[in-house]
Formats: sequence, C-alpha cells, structure tokens
Amino acid sequence: MPLPRPAPGLMIRYDYVWSRESARGRTQGKDRPACIVVATDDAATPRHVVLVPITRSPPRKDDVGVEIPPKVRRAIGLDDEPAWIIVSDHNVDAWPSPGLAPVPGKPGMYEYGFIPRALFTKVKTEFLALAEKSETAGVNRTP
Repeated sequence: MPLPRPAPGLMIRYDYVWSRESARGRTQGKDRPACIVVATDDAATPRHVVLVPITRSPPRKDDVGVEIPPKVRRAIGLDDEPAWIIVSDHNVDAWPSPGLAPVPGKPGMYEYGFIPRALFTKVKTEFLALAEKSETAGVNRTP
C-alpha cells in the first residue's frame, strides 16, 4: 500500500517523541496516532510535516489539548477511550518519515483518515496561538 499524501488534518500512526522525552535524550518514541498540522507542498524538497500527538491521557497541567469527540474517534477507528490532540507539543519531521508505523491490525496502512474540518480548525487555531507566543514545545526529527 502506498504511503499517504501528507496533508493538514490527516491522522497517521507515528513514532512520536514528546519534548520532555527529547530533553532527557530520548530519540525514539511510542507509536501512537498523530495529526499533521502543517505540511509543505508537493514541490518542496525535502518535504516536511509538523505533527501533534494524540493521547488517551488528559492534558497535563502545562499541556493544552483538544478532546476528540466520541463520534469522531469511532469514525477514524480509534477505540472508545477518551482521547486528546495535544497542541502544546509537536514534532517536525521529513516526509516520508522513518517514524511512520502501521495502524494496528492494518498491515501496510499508515493513516487513520482525516479529522473533520471544524475539529481541525480548532486544533490549528490553538496550535498557532501557542506557537505565536512561543508556548509550544517541539522536537526537530529531520535528518
């Protein structure tokens, strides 16, 4: 199966490294759903993406998250557990990334699908507001 075309709002399975883990020297993360917030266009070489993590844990005291509604979780194939898109932490990576991982139970498939436009708009707005104030922590994973 071909790799998905990276686009804002696409949820993929990715080896995400939290900024707090990176600060401790960790370079490999845990495979988890992540949402592409920004993707350079097709003509860019190398191509880059900015990804935010999705977690079942409620946002920590110093994190900002957007809860994924149950209907959306079901539509994109996540389980019934509550989940949040954390917009105060991000990874920057080249595309295609060696951090891509197959969706559990779907060999060769790396994407869950797109989150709805209204949810993505909220995620993007909150992420950009934090970035503008330098209140988002990031890990540059580009080679």
